[in-house]
This record gives sequence, structure tokens and C-alpha cells, in this order.
Amino acid sequence: MAGYKETPRQKMIAMMYLVLYALLALNVSKQVLDAFLVVNENIQDTNTSLSAKIATTYNRFETQYQLSKEKVGPFWEKAKEVRVESNNLVKYLQHLKLKLVEVSERKDSAYVIQHYYFDTLVPDPFHPGEMKKIKELNLRIVPTKDRYNDVTNYLIGQGNTKKGEAYRLSKRMNNYRQFIIKIMDLPANTTKIGLITNYRGKQKIIYRNADGQKQDWENHNFYYTILAADITLMNKTISEVKMAEFDALNYLFSSITKKDYKFAHVEAKVIPYSTYVLEGNTYKAQILVAAYDTMAKPTVRILRGVDSITNRNIGRSQLVKGHGGIVKVVLPAKKEGVHKYAGFIEMLDPATNKKVKYSFKGKYVVAPPSLTVAPLRMNVFYLGVENPVSITAPGLSSNEIHPSISSGKLYKKGHIWIVKLTKPVPGNKVYVSATAKIEGKNILLGRSEFRVKRVPSPVAEIAGQTNGLIGKNTLLAARGIIPNMKDFLFNNYYFRVTSFTFATIMNGDWIATNIRGNVFTPEAVKMIRNSRHGQKFFFENIQAVGPDGSIRTLNPISLEIK
Repeated sequence: MAGYKETPRQKMIAMMYLVLYALLALNVSKQVLDAFLVVNENIQDTNTSLSAKIATTYNRFETQYQLSKEKVGPFWEKAKEVRVESNNLVKYLQHLKLKLVEVSERKDSAYVIQHYYFDTLVPDPFHPGEMKKIKELNLRIVPTKDRYNDVTNYLIGQGNTKKGEAYRLSKRMNNYRQFIIKIMDLPANTTKIGLITNYRGKQKIIYRNADGQKQDWENHNFYYTILAADITLMNKTISEVKMAEFDALNYLFSSITKKDYKFAHVEAKVIPYSTYVLEGNTYKAQILVAAYDTMAKPTVRILRGVDSITNRNIGRSQLVKGHGGIVKVVLPAKKEGVHKYAGFIEMLDPATNKKVKYSFKGKYVVAPPSLTVAPLRMNVFYLGVENPVSITAPGLSSNEIHPSISSGKLYKKGHIWIVKLTKPVPGNKVYVSATAKIEGKNILLGRSEFRVKRVPSPVAEIAGQTNGLIGKNTLLAARGIIPNMKDFLFNNYYFRVTSFTFATIMNGDWIATNIRGNVFTPEAVKMIRNSRHGQKFFFENIQAVGPDGSIRTLNPISLEIK
């Protein structure tokens, strides 16, 4: 390349290629980005499953504590410490996810929560057997999920100050890891507990970048990584916290010896399968007498709508027999609201061989079926495009929900539902409904209404301009008219210019020609090449066809040669 002297134009072209290669190197492919989204959603599902297992373990633990506070107490107190520390770290990680989206989007938390979060139900570890509503991030609809500059500055900081949030994160992870290790009496360098950052015990962990240079954990994971990767790593860390919490709970629970299960004091305990019941379904619970062996055959009397069974209302109570110390109770859920019940367990006391009564009471909530249909990009459905939507119902998995649409097509693509409408619909409205089969019955979960609109018209541009001054070479290099879909989130759909009128004034004469397609004809190119300073070119009657098949007349373009 050094055999001759390059002209300024050749140098400029070479520089442009260097910039292009740099942009291509920084660009994140759609396949890689989609992979992050899939992994992130799978981790979120895993975290929900872990939350349910953890809540169940806390429920079992508290049951044993209520039956024998003296013997189980020391282990239960440590379990409560684990619950608080784990919950605090998970709350911090959830806040950090929100903060990362705020920084990337340059929006406040209220905007981010309103536009990118959805409500979901998870087991409540502080109230065993109950569900709580939390806000969860829908990463797919965050526009800047492929950007990295702002989140890198937030997590890593400027220079080598080590004041970015990633350094606070690693410190909190290490503190929590040491706390769990101490609870479980494990060696400091154990690999049974995750959350390893720069050290495993006293052993320093060495990380290297693509060039083989040494890095700390913070830079290795967050230096110039896109938002989607950061959020995925945060959810992975939440998963590690929950696994550590689950392991610690099981360790503490198993530390209670068989001898400790021989209780001297007995209490009745209601263990519901769920306190959130869909209308038309049934409420189920187990009433467990853990103080006796499995050969015990307790008898239960139960009455709905009361706080206790007395001599006055015992005649209205229902008699239920049990086996192996367990009585299964099935109550109707035909009316919305809070329903209470009470009763007593009657069984033989092995010490006196006499029947003893142990009272209990409980309550459950009956809620109507609920369906949430949320568009993931726009709050309307557009004709001719694939409109992604999220379809969920509390207490049901996606495989149990069977949605349908009043017009058009509704089908699944990966983890997302797609609505596609190929022609206008009456009233410009469609309805999405869903059913679920629960205990052999098909139950309507609900119906949501959505407006249907045409895809908005694009802006016709030449070299990014619609009017004003333009260089002759710039106009020639543009070669044609581009329909630009501004502020439209469906990036895979484009308009195609089918024809336009090209005109100019030469020697006082108006010269116009009709051109098919969007590319300048050789005649038009010749006119532009021979044009003079101040000569105007007009591009009018621009016709374009969109993804919905409709023909649109786009804005005219008027350009003047510099």
C-alpha cells in the first residue's frame, strides 16, 4: 500500500473502512443477544422454583419449632438469620438490576418500573404457605439491552479507583459466602458454596482477558459487557444466593437428630398446599401430628366460618378420619374472599391411652381467575407484523394456559406468544382470552381487549435528509430514497418504495420523470452529476408498500446542491 502517494479522498475512504470495522467488532449479533435473553429467562424460572423449595423448607422448619421450641429453637434461630441475610442480599441484587436499567435507559426508577417490569407471584419465606407479589424485569422489552458504556461506568467506575458498584457487589457476595460457610461449619476454601469472586478462602483467583492479561473478578465480568449480560449475571448471582440458602437450611434441618423428634408436647398444625385458590377450584391442606409415629390414626372435626368448635356448633362440624398421623382436608372454593375454618384433632395419647383433643384453625383466600396479556413492544397490535405478547396467569405455568384470539393468528415462538393480523378487523379491536384445565375442568381465566392499528408511515429520506442543502457527491452516493421507520420498535419490518417522480428546473424548464423502485435512474444520475450550485431537485409522489400490504404516499423531498 506504500507504493504510491494516496490522495485525500483515498485516505478518507480508508479511514471510513477502519471505522466500519471497529463498529462491526463492537456490534453484538442478534443471535448472541437472543441467547442471553433465553438464558436469563431460564435462570428466572429456576429462581422461582428455588424460592418455592426454600419456602417449603422454612414451613417444615417452623412446624418442627412450634412442636418443640426448646429442642429445635437453636437451629430455628440460625435459620431465621439465614433467611434475613439471604433476603437482604437478594433485595440488593434486585435493586442493582433496576439501577442498571435506569443507568442504561437514562430514565428514573418510576419510568423503568412502569414500562419494563411486570407483576408476578412468588412464595413468601417470611410467611410460609403464602404468596407475595413482586416486580420482575422483562429484559426483552428494554431497548438498550445491547449497550454497555453507561453500565460499565456505573459498575467499574473511572480509571483504577475501584469505586464502581461491582466492587461493592463482590464485597457483599464474599461477606454472605463467609456467613453461610460459618453456619454450615465448612472450610473457607470450599467449593460447595458459590458466590466466589477474587478469593476462595486465602487462595486468590486469577482471571484473564482475551489477550491473556490478568483481571480482577469485577473487570472480568463487567468491563464493557452489555446490559443483557449484566442482568443475566445478576440473576445467576441470585440463583447462587438461593442455592446457598437452601443448602444452609437443609444442613440446619438435618442437624436436628431423630432423638429431637420425640416430642413431649403436641400441637396441631395446618399445612396448606396453597392459600391462593382460583374460583371454582378447591382448597387443600394437611393437618399433621408430628409428635406421634406413623401408626397413629387421628380423627378430625372441622367447621367452616368459625374460629373454634364449641359444644354449640359441634353438631354442624364435619368428621374426617386420618391415617399415619395425617388428615387431608378438602374445602370448597366457590365464593371469592377470605374463608376461615376451625376444628380439633382427636387421637390417643400413648402415655395415658386416653383420647386427647388438639385444636387448630386456619384460613384461605379464594380469588377469581386472572389473566394478564401484556404486549412486549407497543400497547397496540399492528397489522402485518409479529406482535410479541406475554400471557400469564397467577398460579399457573405457561404450559397450562391455552390462549385464543378473536381475529388473526396467535401462536408461540420460543418463550413468547405472537399475535399476527393480516387484515383490518371490525371496530379495530381484537380480544385475547385464555382457559386452563384445573382438576378436570376448563376454566375461563379472562379476556383482554386490544386496539388494532396500521403500521405508521415511514419518513422518506435521501442521505438522511428530507430538505435543505446537500453536496453533489453525497446525493450521488445515496443512489436512492430510503423509507426510515423512526421510533418504531419492530426493526424487522420495512417499507419498500415502489415509485416516485424525479424533477428539476433546467434553463427555466420544468423537467420531470417517473421512476419505478427507489433507485435513481441513469438519466437522473446524469442530471445530478451535471448540476450546478443552487440547482434544486424534487422527489415527489413517493409511493411505498408496507408489511401490511397497504400503499402509502410518503412526504416529498426537496434538496438544493451546495
